[in-house]
Amino acid sequence: MFFNLPTLLTWARIAAIPLIVAVFYSAGLSVGMQNLVATVLFVLFAATDWADGYLARKLNQTSSFGAFLDPVADKFLVCACVLVLVHLDRADVFVALIIIGREIAISALREWMAMIGANKSVAVHMVGKLKTTVQMVAIPFLLYDGRVLGVIDTRLWGTVLIWVAAVLTVWSMVYYLQKALPEIRAKAR
Repeated sequence: MFFNLPTLLTWARIAAIPLIVAVFYSAGLSVGMQNLVATVLFVLFAATDWADGYLARKLNQTSSFGAFLDPVADKFLVCACVLVLVHLDRADVFVALIIIGREIAISALREWMAMIGANKSVAVHMVGKLKTTVQMVAIPFLLYDGRVLGVIDTRLWGTVLIWVAAVLTVWSMVYYLQKALPEIRAKAR
Protein backbone atom coordinates (compact mmCIF):
# COMPACT_ATOMS: atom_id res chain seq x y z
CA MET A 1 0.00 0.00 0.00
CA PHE A 2 1.17 3.49 -0.80
CA PHE A 3 -0.26 5.06 2.38
CA ASN A 4 -0.51 2.96 5.51
CA LEU A 5 1.02 3.57 8.93
CA PRO A 6 4.35 1.81 8.26
CA THR A 7 4.78 3.57 4.91
CA LEU A 8 3.87 6.94 6.45
CA LEU A 9 6.62 6.41 9.03
CA THR A 10 9.04 5.73 6.18
CA TRP A 11 7.89 8.90 4.40
CA ALA A 12 8.48 10.76 7.69
CA ARG A 13 12.21 9.94 7.47
CA ILE A 14 12.34 11.65 4.09
CA ALA A 15 10.31 14.61 5.37
CA ALA A 16 12.72 14.93 8.30
CA ILE A 17 15.62 15.89 6.07
CA PRO A 18 14.66 19.52 5.42
CA LEU A 19 13.68 19.89 9.10
CA ILE A 20 17.10 18.75 10.31
CA VAL A 21 18.89 20.93 7.77
CA ALA A 22 16.69 23.96 8.60
CA VAL A 23 17.62 23.73 12.28
CA PHE A 24 21.17 24.78 11.42
CA TYR A 25 19.90 27.83 9.53
CA SER A 26 17.60 28.99 12.31
CA ALA A 27 18.87 32.35 13.54
CA GLY A 28 16.70 32.14 16.65
CA LEU A 29 18.56 29.18 18.13
CA SER A 30 21.98 29.09 19.75
CA VAL A 31 24.51 26.65 18.31
CA GLY A 32 24.04 24.38 21.32
CA MET A 33 20.27 24.40 20.86
CA GLN A 34 20.63 23.76 17.11
CA ASN A 35 22.81 20.75 17.90
CA LEU A 36 20.35 19.42 20.47
CA VAL A 37 17.25 19.89 18.29
CA ALA A 38 18.93 18.33 15.23
CA THR A 39 20.11 15.38 17.33
CA VAL A 40 16.67 14.77 18.83
CA LEU A 41 15.02 15.01 15.40
CA PHE A 42 17.54 12.59 13.89
CA VAL A 43 17.12 10.06 16.70
CA LEU A 44 13.32 10.24 16.56
CA PHE A 45 13.17 9.86 12.80
CA ALA A 46 15.89 7.19 12.70
CA ALA A 47 13.81 5.19 15.19
CA THR A 48 11.03 5.03 12.59
CA ASP A 49 13.30 2.67 10.62
CA TRP A 50 12.72 0.02 13.27
CA ALA A 51 9.09 1.02 13.89
CA ASP A 52 7.95 0.89 10.26
CA GLY A 53 9.29 -2.64 9.77
CA TYR A 54 7.85 -3.84 13.06
CA LEU A 55 4.43 -2.35 12.35
CA ALA A 56 4.36 -3.60 8.75
CA ARG A 57 4.85 -7.16 10.01
CA LYS A 58 2.60 -6.80 13.07
CA LEU A 59 -0.26 -5.19 11.12
CA ASN A 60 0.30 -7.40 8.08
CA GLN A 61 0.86 -4.29 5.95
CA THR A 62 4.06 -5.27 4.20
CA SER A 63 4.26 -4.21 0.57
CA SER A 64 6.75 -4.17 -2.25
CA PHE A 65 6.51 -0.37 -2.28
CA GLY A 66 7.35 -0.23 1.43
CA ALA A 67 10.25 -2.64 0.91
CA PHE A 68 11.53 -0.32 -1.83
CA LEU A 69 10.99 2.96 0.05
CA ASP A 70 12.48 1.88 3.40
CA PRO A 71 16.15 1.65 2.31
CA VAL A 72 15.74 4.73 0.10
CA ALA A 73 14.56 6.75 3.12
CA ASP A 74 17.50 5.47 5.17
CA LYS A 75 19.97 6.43 2.46
CA PHE A 76 18.46 9.90 2.01
CA LEU A 77 18.51 10.60 5.74
CA VAL A 78 22.06 9.34 6.27
CA CYS A 79 23.49 11.04 3.17
CA ALA A 80 21.81 14.37 3.96
CA CYS A 81 23.07 14.34 7.54
CA VAL A 82 26.59 13.36 6.47
CA LEU A 83 26.60 16.32 4.08
CA VAL A 84 25.41 18.62 6.88
CA LEU A 85 28.21 17.27 9.08
CA VAL A 86 30.78 17.95 6.36
CA HIS A 87 29.40 21.48 6.00
CA LEU A 88 29.71 21.99 9.77
CA ASP A 89 33.29 20.60 9.64
CA ARG A 90 32.35 17.70 11.91
CA ALA A 91 32.93 14.94 9.33
CA ASP A 92 35.63 14.48 6.74
CA VAL A 93 34.78 14.86 3.06
CA PHE A 94 36.48 11.52 2.43
CA VAL A 95 34.00 9.81 4.80
CA ALA A 96 31.12 11.45 2.93
CA LEU A 97 32.49 10.28 -0.42
CA ILE A 98 32.85 6.72 0.86
CA ILE A 99 29.35 6.59 2.37
CA ILE A 100 27.52 8.34 -0.47
CA GLY A 101 29.54 6.63 -3.20
CA ARG A 102 28.81 3.20 -1.74
CA GLU A 103 25.10 3.94 -1.51
CA ILE A 104 24.99 4.96 -5.17
CA ALA A 105 27.11 1.99 -6.29
CA ILE A 106 25.17 -0.64 -4.35
CA SER A 107 21.81 0.84 -5.35
CA ALA A 108 22.87 0.68 -9.00
CA LEU A 109 24.18 -2.86 -8.52
CA ARG A 110 20.92 -3.97 -6.92
CA GLU A 111 18.91 -2.40 -9.74
CA TRP A 112 21.02 -4.12 -12.37
CA MET A 113 20.90 -7.46 -10.54
CA ALA A 114 17.10 -7.18 -10.37
CA MET A 115 17.00 -6.51 -14.12
CA ILE A 116 18.92 -9.74 -14.81
CA GLY A 117 16.86 -11.70 -12.28
CA ALA A 118 19.66 -12.17 -9.76
CA ASN A 119 18.63 -9.81 -6.97
CA LYS A 120 18.90 -12.54 -4.31
CA SER A 121 22.69 -12.47 -4.71
CA VAL A 122 22.75 -8.90 -3.33
CA ALA A 123 20.14 -9.30 -0.59
CA VAL A 124 20.73 -7.37 2.63
CA HIS A 125 23.47 -8.96 4.73
CA MET A 126 24.53 -8.60 8.36
CA VAL A 127 27.56 -6.44 7.49
CA GLY A 128 25.22 -3.97 5.74
CA LYS A 129 22.98 -3.88 8.80
CA LEU A 130 25.98 -3.36 11.07
CA LYS A 131 27.17 -0.50 8.82
CA THR A 132 23.77 1.17 9.09
CA THR A 133 23.68 0.74 12.88
CA VAL A 134 27.11 2.31 13.35
CA GLN A 135 26.13 5.21 11.07
CA MET A 136 22.91 5.73 13.03
CA VAL A 137 24.93 6.01 16.27
CA ALA A 138 27.78 8.14 14.85
CA ILE A 139 25.56 10.74 13.21
CA PRO A 140 23.68 11.91 16.33
CA PHE A 141 26.96 12.02 18.25
CA LEU A 142 28.37 14.35 15.60
CA LEU A 143 25.17 16.39 15.36
CA TYR A 144 25.19 16.93 19.13
CA ASP A 145 28.89 17.92 19.19
CA GLY A 146 29.22 18.33 22.93
CA ARG A 147 29.59 16.40 26.16
CA VAL A 148 26.98 14.03 27.52
CA LEU A 149 26.84 13.86 31.32
CA GLY A 150 29.96 16.03 31.28
CA VAL A 151 32.03 13.00 30.37
CA ILE A 152 31.30 11.58 26.91
CA ASP A 153 32.87 13.69 24.17
CA THR A 154 30.39 13.12 21.36
CA ARG A 155 32.60 14.69 18.70
CA LEU A 156 35.45 12.30 19.55
CA TRP A 157 33.23 9.21 19.69
CA GLY A 158 31.21 10.31 16.68
CA THR A 159 34.39 10.77 14.66
CA VAL A 160 35.68 7.34 15.65
CA LEU A 161 32.33 5.75 14.85
CA ILE A 162 31.89 7.53 11.50
CA TRP A 163 35.31 6.21 10.43
CA VAL A 164 34.31 2.73 11.63
CA ALA A 165 31.14 3.15 9.57
CA ALA A 166 33.27 4.14 6.56
CA VAL A 167 35.36 0.96 6.93
CA LEU A 168 32.18 -1.13 7.28
CA THR A 169 30.79 0.71 4.25
CA VAL A 170 33.73 -0.39 2.11
CA TRP A 171 33.59 -3.89 3.57
CA SER A 172 29.89 -4.24 2.79
CA MET A 173 30.40 -2.91 -0.74
CA VAL A 174 33.17 -5.44 -1.38
CA TYR A 175 30.94 -8.18 0.08
CA TYR A 176 28.02 -7.31 -2.21
CA LEU A 177 30.27 -7.00 -5.26
CA GLN A 178 31.80 -10.42 -4.53
CA LYS A 179 28.34 -11.96 -4.19
CA ALA A 180 27.24 -10.40 -7.49
CA LEU A 181 30.42 -11.20 -9.44
CA PRO A 182 29.44 -14.75 -10.50
CA GLU A 183 26.11 -13.45 -11.86
CA ILE A 184 27.85 -10.55 -13.59
CA ARG A 185 30.33 -12.94 -15.22
CA ALA A 186 27.57 -15.31 -16.31
CA LYS A 187 25.50 -12.53 -17.90
CA ALA A 188 28.52 -10.90 -19.58
CA ARG A 189 29.11 -13.93 -21.81
